[in-house]
Amino acid sequence: MKKLFLVRHAKSSWENFSVADRDRPLNARGKQDAPEMAKRLLDKKIRIDAFVTSPAKRAKKTCKIFCKEFEHKEADILEVGKLYEASTETFFQVVSELDSNANCVAIFSHNPGITDFANMLCEHVKIDNMPTCGIFAVECHIKTWNEFGDSKKTFLFFDYPKSS
Repeated sequence: MKKLFLVRHAKSSWENFSVADRDRPLNARGKQDAPEMAKRLLDKKIRIDAFVTSPAKRAKKTCKIFCKEFEHKEADILEVGKLYEASTETFFQVVSELDSNANCVAIFSHNPGITDFANMLCEHVKIDNMPTCGIFAVECHIKTWNEFGDSKKTFLFFDYPKSS
C-alpha cells in the first residue's frame, strides 16, 4: 500500500514585489502554519518516508519545515524542477517515478496544478481550492508508484490551517 500527501506551500510573502515568483519566501503566517500542519500529520501517527518539492523557495522552505518536524535530514529532500507550475500530467509523471521503497510520500507544490491534480484522484471527492499549507491525502493498494495512475485511490483526508 502507498500513501500520497499533496501539500501546497505555506503562505508566501508579497512584501517585496520586485522578488521573482520562484524566490518569494514564506511570510510570518507561513512559518507558523507549516510546523502546525506537520504536527497534525504526526498526531495522526503518519510517518513520511520521502519528501519531494518544487524548487521554488516557498515550497522548499515548507518542505524543510516538515522534514524538521518529522526528524528527517534536509539532504534527503528530492527537488524536482518540473513541480514548479506543474500540470496534472506532470504530477502523475513525478509520482510514477517515485522510489517504490517509499510507502508514504509528501509532495510540496503550487496552485493551480496541485488542486487540479487532487481533484483527479478520487471520483467522489473534489475541492474548490487547495489553501496554502493544505494537505490532501490518498492511499492506494499498489506495490510500485508506476502503478499509481491506473490504480483506484482511496481518499484519506483534506486538512488545512483554518479548518480547525
